[in-house]
Amino acid sequence: MDLSLVFLGTGGSVPTARRATACLMVRRGGDRLLFDCCEGAQRQMHRSTGLVQLDEIYITHYHADHYLGLPGLLRTYQLQDRDRPLTIHGPPGLSDLFGSIRRIVGKPTYELELVELEAGEAVRRDGYEIRSFPVDHRVRAYGYALVEDERPGRFDPDAAARLGVEPGPDFGRLQSGEEVAGKNGSVRPEEVMGDARPGRRVVISGDTAPCKETAAASKGADLLVHDGSFAVEEADRAAETGHTTARDAAILARGAGVRLLALVHVSSRYNVTELLAEAREIDKTAVAPRDFDLAEVPYPERAEPKLVHKGALERGPRRADDPN
Repeated sequence: MDLSLVFLGTGGSVPTARRATACLMVRRGGDRLLFDCCEGAQRQMHRSTGLVQLDEIYITHYHADHYLGLPGLLRTYQLQDRDRPLTIHGPPGLSDLFGSIRRIVGKPTYELELVELEAGEAVRRDGYEIRSFPVDHRVRAYGYALVEDERPGRFDPDAAARLGVEPGPDFGRLQSGEEVAGKNGSVRPEEVMGDARPGRRVVISGDTAPCKETAAASKGADLLVHDGSFAVEEADRAAETGHTTARDAAILARGAGVRLLALVHVSSRYNVTELLAEAREIDKTAVAPRDFDLAEVPYPERAEPKLVHKGALERGPRRADDPN
């Protein structure tokens, strides 16, 4: 099952010529989930993945740079005669926000569901869930963790053969959790299957100061996408505004045992290379994605997660229902 993240917007509160504001697409198998929806989000998609028919949208909080792209995107879906339902999740206040947005987009012709999540509430999907957790910002704000279900352990065909199980359909039944006949009676799955293996975990902090909730959600994560707005020299400013220095994000990631740290929401006042150097003094895995970079998250036993520069422009498989 492929799992990747497309960085559609990696900048701070103000868009620049090279960076849009907060917007991230998660692609898992055939699922397409958007986390925050910056001004020009649909344009960013057109330039990379195509204008994807999203399954769900998750908003971290209601500062304008995180949701200004919603009216245009929703209106375009209507012009394309979208007929699939769309669900938007966010902290309490989402319905109030849409009281204003509806004056712009009208009533969509497709089903649009708004779900206000409580802190710690999870959204169940096929094979994984999206867990919300509170973060430390100037307003009520959430981070989100994509947490996959445990996977079955590895099947040992040699052990099955020694127990008299014939190769073929019975091997598949054992892997599906069924007992099958062997030479000395029934063979149980636990006799030929290894221990269950954890699924992958991807965490998106949204805008936040370093906090214990993010650290807990990120424990052992394959990828942490974290606020890295400021340099160490402006640590006081970071604390005042509810943001994080790149160095403090690295300290949190290292303490949580994160495999790859991606710094986003970087203020335009900085040279990103210099900011990244501060983080790498603590965590050598840290990266600072640019718009249209792609993070690939394979299963741990196969490879390490990695950032592919401009990966969303050069690759990025599209679903059959993507129109572009």
